[in-house]
Amino acid sequence: MPASPSTARAINDRLALRLLQDEGPLTATQLKTLTGLSRPTVADLVERLQGSGLVRVVGESGAERRGPNAKLYGIVAERAHLAALDVRTTSVSLTVADLLGTTLAEASAPIGGEDGTGPAVEKAVALLERTAKSAGVERLHSVAVGAPGLIDPATGALRDSAKLPEWHRRLIDALQERLPATVLVENETNLAAVAEQRAGAARDRDTFVLLWLGQGVGAAVVLDGRLRRGASGGAGELGFLPVPGTSGLPSATGCEGGFHELACAAAVQALAVEHGLDPAGALTSGHGPFLDALARRLAVGAAAVASVLDPGCVVLGGETGHRGGRELAARVEAELAALSPLRTEVRATDLGDTAVLRGALLAARDAAQDELFGPPDPRRPTP
Repeated sequence: MPASPSTARAINDRLALRLLQDEGPLTATQLKTLTGLSRPTVADLVERLQGSGLVRVVGESGAERRGPNAKLYGIVAERAHLAALDVRTTSVSLTVADLLGTTLAEASAPIGGEDGTGPAVEKAVALLERTAKSAGVERLHSVAVGAPGLIDPATGALRDSAKLPEWHRRLIDALQERLPATVLVENETNLAAVAEQRAGAARDRDTFVLLWLGQGVGAAVVLDGRLRRGASGGAGELGFLPVPGTSGLPSATGCEGGFHELACAAAVQALAVEHGLDPAGALTSGHGPFLDALARRLAVGAAAVASVLDPGCVVLGGETGHRGGRELAARVEAELAALSPLRTEVRATDLGDTAVLRGALLAARDAAQDELFGPPDPRRPTP
């Protein structure tokens, strides 16, 4: 059935706003060309968006100086403010930004350890409030939090885990209580994958897997342009994957004996020591035997992923993927080619340590724009 006039207007408005977001300020003539809409329809939507406070005139085009088409229209970036948090076991990093995702202020602090649950939560919330205030932001519209652990797909809540600090879950509740904002929480690896797809190593890929290689080991699965979380939110719990070369088998309560035992940061450091290297600089030293040994380990997990999902591309993220860079990725790709008949490209992260925060900011921006821009544009699939 054809769309109703109101639905058609909402779709056209959203398309125009997305173009203004992606392409920057545009004239009405440029909007007409890019949208394929008629001149009267574009004129109506520009007037509508200006009236809603989402778009304003920001200047004039260089080529056209006469008539209304010479005006450049841009999104009102201060229409909504966003925050993104990267919550680690003992620290928090955060960014405050405008509706276009432009960073206004940043901060980080060690949190946890001996603080206790209540003080740790208060420190994190106070850090966000101070940072927003320093940026001149009185009210946050959307806040996205990236944290380790499983996200319940039914409720969107961070699931209880004995391996994670209690203050992580309490922080989400505190943010929802203290802030007049939409608060979202997502697994850190999933957010890193969103960032790599939209602004990093997987920009040209609709299907890929991100291997997160840090203190913990996990994966994020993006298939046909969409992030896949699994029935219980546990898609990509690669640390529990049974693999050869470990001390035994993992269990329901611990990933010791799984792929985690071969690929976590502590295991990489121990491997460096075995090769007579300083763990702090082993990944950047270019030491061939060490990198070959590590690549063989990582290829075991990547081969399991390839055999089940056939993603065509694996991105190495986390601390190990970032520091190992292209040299490690090339070695893993070569080892993987010997293990699997399925051709799989292996790439190093483009975003490194910033991937989780970048992904959280994208999630916060999407949430704000989904509300402010109206019904989602069905022609633009997103993770």
